[in-house]
Amino acid sequence: MSGSTQAGRLGQVRTALTLRWRWAWPALVLAAAVYAPFQLAPFHVFQLTMVLVYAVALLGLNLLVGHAGQISLGHGAFFAVGAYSGAILLDRWELPYLLTLPIAAAVAFGLGLVLGVPAMRLRGLYLALVTLAIAIFLVPLLKRFEALTGGSMGLTLAKPAPPAWSGLAEDQWLYFLTLATAVVAFLLAASLLRSRVGRALHALRDNETAAEVMGVRLSFYKTLAFAWSAMFAGAAGCVYTWVIGFVSPDSFTVNLSITLLAGLVVGGLGSLSGPVLGGLFVMFVPNISQDVNDAAPGVIFGLLIIAVMYVAPTGLAGLAGRLIKKIPRKE
Repeated sequence: MSGSTQAGRLGQVRTALTLRWRWAWPALVLAAAVYAPFQLAPFHVFQLTMVLVYAVALLGLNLLVGHAGQISLGHGAFFAVGAYSGAILLDRWELPYLLTLPIAAAVAFGLGLVLGVPAMRLRGLYLALVTLAIAIFLVPLLKRFEALTGGSMGLTLAKPAPPAWSGLAEDQWLYFLTLATAVVAFLLAASLLRSRVGRALHALRDNETAAEVMGVRLSFYKTLAFAWSAMFAGAAGCVYTWVIGFVSPDSFTVNLSITLLAGLVVGGLGSLSGPVLGGLFVMFVPNISQDVNDAAPGVIFGLLIIAVMYVAPTGLAGLAGRLIKKIPRKE
């Protein structure tokens, strides 16, 4: 057998193993996710549920920042829009829980599309300031329409009750509803990124001038990326309403938007695993900071971000990828 033939077959084997691994690790993670709520205490199940909620929100932010190369400091505002859309639909119209999810996502998508048209004519620092302004004025706006939003007191809602046939506790049922939403969201995002749209977003991120020369409509794809990002955030906000059973304007301050952006950067930009790692960061690191120092949790939070960025400048997903590549392989 010639050396070239041997090398070709070896290349085919490596490609097959790589493809199997790409399908194997999500299956393993999903299997562990399904198994987890039956082994954990209710509070820890709640924590994992919130990780999934944040992961869906960060998935949308990742489309905009990680894949389209745009900066947003107002992602928490669309999270709040989804949460309040779901809460109002449940409180005022008593719609079924599952019906509120696509409606809340559609409302957030529409708002993202409207706000994306003028915002996407900007770039860099100017775009960051515009999105920051969206997050700033949302809280007083929610408080102003008290008859609809409950004002400063917010809205208290009943959580989805598990059906009798499921045999699940309330925390487990909420977890599986959130897990199903997350799986659909990640499949949708993966499909989107593998399509022509994903290639256009990556061209836009890498070099706007070159992308425009190749025929990519910059304003069109920038606006759509903004709207898609808002849609995922709106869906996450709606599920957040189911899990918490309460919405209040003070839950959606500017700090939420900044924390989400920090979580995505720490998790890893441009990676499908980055939002999951970022969700873990958003859920647990602020609590750890509070436990370490009650007087200055923000200082601890900032130092932890700096430490992670020093060790993993491309995020935790990038660090994991580098460690896997260093594992010796048998030829």
